[in-house]
Amino acid sequence: MRSLGIDFGEKRIGLAISDPAGRVAVPLATLERRNDRSAVRQIAEIARREGIERLVLGEPVGLDGRRGPAAERVERFGRKLTELTGLPLERVDEALTTVEAAARLRAAGVDPRRQPERLDALAAQILLQDALDSGKP
Repeated sequence: MRSLGIDFGEKRIGLAISDPAGRVAVPLATLERRNDRSAVRQIAEIARREGIERLVLGEPVGLDGRRGPAAERVERFGRKLTELTGLPLERVDEALTTVEAAARLRAAGVDPRRQPERLDALAAQILLQDALDSGKP
């Protein structure tokens, strides 16, 4: 099952895609987010073009497990995505994915502050790979 990982942000949205077997995630792209409507349309087009069967959306849950306003914002965005695409959506905890992505970029000699688009796509890869590794269909 091919999945699309989505790291939602108010400025940018990182995307990652799985292989057709749904085992390995790779960074795909970073979208500049102007508004929900255009972002949802762009993601729906990518999902259609890539034969996506499932969406995986990172949910910002606090380290204490609480859901705050940011998680509610992501939930609203996710509802818009499912309404337009008709695809199933899984929300996964994205805690520390950006921190891990930044550390990986620094280890590769890349300054994440200078290449935020790579940071967002890598964060999407990490959250998607976590979802794939969990074994949930």
